[in-house]
Amino acid sequence: QVQVVESGGGLVQAGGSLRLSCTASGRTNSIEAMGWYRQPPGKQRESVATISSGGNTNYADSVKGRFTISRDNAENTVVLQMNSLKPEDTAVYYCNAIHRPPGWPTTIGSWGQGTQVTVSS
Repeated sequence: QVQVVESGGGLVQAGGSLRLSCTASGRTNSIEAMGWYRQPPGKQRESVATISSGGNTNYADSVKGRFTISRDNAENTVVLQMNSLKPEDTAVYYCNAIHRPPGWPTTIGSWGQGTQVTVSS
């Protein structure tokens, strides 16, 4: 059983920065990876950045060089630092914890409620 809670969304001007935080609770030792996804207005959800339990990261091409995903020392919080924001970054951002319940052969995801990020020109 894993749950995640998100915070840090808001309204910023183009070129500004935001810091999103995702905190997991429950059986956190079963988490194999965590990631951030976003859904722009009128579009489908897409992957933004992921980080594995071993610290390996992966980024969408559209955010490389601008966004950074990291984990804290407790390994139950993931942060997405977003710099040089553009209007096209406007979306609802979701956190996902990928974990493996005891005895299960596959992983499942636990999603947060989403946080709104709006970037104005």
